[in-house]
Amino acid sequence: MKESNILPYLKNVIQNMPADWLNLTTHRLDIYVENLAKTDFLQKFEKLYEANNSETSALSALPTAYDYIRLGHPLSCILEWGISKIQNLNPDNIIVFSSQTTPILAILRTNSQKNISSQILYKDKLPEYFDADIIRKVYGFNFNLKKIESQEDITPFEGSTIFIHQENTVGNYEMNSNIDFLINFLPTLGSILIINGKQNEKYISDIQHFRRRETVAMTPADTLTALKMLTENSNLPTQETSREADKKSVQDILNKITGTTSKALVASSGLSMQYAIMMGAVHDAIANHPGKAIKFIVPPNCYGGTNDQARRVADSLENVEIVDLPVDGDNDMVQSIDRILDKIAQEDAVPYIIAEIPTNPRVEVPNLADLKAVLSKNRKTSNGADAIDSIFILDQTFCPNVHFLGEGEILSTVRSVSYASGSKFPSGGKCTAGYVVGNAKTNDLMDKIELHLNLCDNEATDLQYAILAKQLPSMNQRIKDAYKNTREFVNFIHEVLPTAKINFVSDELANQDFTPSVFSLDLPTKGNSPQEKEARKRELNLKLINLMITQIPNESKFCVSYGQLKGFYWTIPATSTQGTTKEGDKDYIVRASLSPDLDLELHKKVFLDFIKNM
Repeated sequence: MKESNILPYLKNVIQNMPADWLNLTTHRLDIYVENLAKTDFLQKFEKLYEANNSETSALSALPTAYDYIRLGHPLSCILEWGISKIQNLNPDNIIVFSSQTTPILAILRTNSQKNISSQILYKDKLPEYFDADIIRKVYGFNFNLKKIESQEDITPFEGSTIFIHQENTVGNYEMNSNIDFLINFLPTLGSILIINGKQNEKYISDIQHFRRRETVAMTPADTLTALKMLTENSNLPTQETSREADKKSVQDILNKITGTTSKALVASSGLSMQYAIMMGAVHDAIANHPGKAIKFIVPPNCYGGTNDQARRVADSLENVEIVDLPVDGDNDMVQSIDRILDKIAQEDAVPYIIAEIPTNPRVEVPNLADLKAVLSKNRKTSNGADAIDSIFILDQTFCPNVHFLGEGEILSTVRSVSYASGSKFPSGGKCTAGYVVGNAKTNDLMDKIELHLNLCDNEATDLQYAILAKQLPSMNQRIKDAYKNTREFVNFIHEVLPTAKINFVSDELANQDFTPSVFSLDLPTKGNSPQEKEARKRELNLKLINLMITQIPNESKFCVSYGQLKGFYWTIPATSTQGTTKEGDKDYIVRASLSPDLDLELHKKVFLDFIKNM
């Protein structure tokens, strides 16, 4: 097809697109090749374009673009493809963000690590929350900032030139050859980054990784708006929303759910919330303990995104270090924290602990009374002075219903904040989001977290607030119902396959409201060597998942998530959620998640068939 047919074709794609493109947060792993991701999807999409085929059935048959919409999704790929065609660029050179600020930070981080100079040029204004002083002081990024009258004022620069383009249109960009990166801000939608010139393509991987970990891709709903602007050559529409009412409703519900009174902060995803927490913590340490080393204590085998982001932050700041927190196998979380805090106290450093309760993927809960005692312990520096108190940063995504921080609760007297991914139980899989609450001892830190959430422009979107306002009131009941199904299925596996090792909460923990709908399954294996046994187990993992998703395709999915409203999700953490975890720390086991709404008896039957053919 001729290039002139791009926009008419995209109009047809928008009209015929599968509903899942707009509604799903997590996509099928059985038709996903991670190292190809966007490339595989667009190669096959391009063939449909060349054949002028925009039928819904053809679009539905395309491979998974990204496994999770925080990373990207079909609509973001198609928007990037459409702009690239118009600009005569490779689709990889276009990256769309839900945030206006983070594409700038992504470029600055890379340049900071490679000692490349940066200048930011703008004609009208910068993003509302862009704070050059804080970015220099807390993030450690150096750059020149200059207002110009027109692109003609942009001259060659020894380094990277970032040009801020603020037009309420999409797709037609004048690209001065002296511009390395053009960022088009679209209020309420996010931004579009255009990477200009072959010499700058080396930035693509780093920028994509920043979008993957510290923020989110432009959301499907907002991308659809941008696509309509592109195909209709129209301006950004003004839309009436119930944002303020939804935001207040969500904050009130979160306070009730968590038993806290602090201001609840809501982000575009769990990891963008975590990024605000980390940078807020760094800022807090700089303000209150200037010159002190900052230590983030993180389990090496926790959720891979957590681990990766923490280490990326540390790599970009000279005074920040990651300390491994062993929590798995023969290691006890509480004992590990006690030992590490003693060492950090001797060094007179600032300790922040990031930990999951229950742990992911093995669903373990430490002795909470012992944890409180260790976090409350008075420690001394090598000089005999009082050591700096730790702050406990709790990832509560598996069990967001448990009260930790409110008055009289187990962590109410130690400095603690708690956060959770909103794409799981809070929204039932209807959107990405994330939230954080604090106890009475962390008000100053929460202020810093809010500052960095805003600076990064990572607050939840209007639609995310609306979905959370609708879904959160039923969350705790959904958790109870999903746990009931999960417990019954786990008991069934114990009965029919007693040699399997299952990681799930005990009845005692369940009575304390630790009622996750996730369990991990370590299948029994055989072989003449450890290597043979491991290979056999990995083979069985896939055999089980493939049987489930083929026999029960309407309910059983090969997906990376949990807390969903319907169905049964399967994944292998080592090849999905632990993608960036060191190989030796990965878990080659099956992680399963049940919902409140599924045909449990049918899943039992198919699992029994699997056992018979092991």
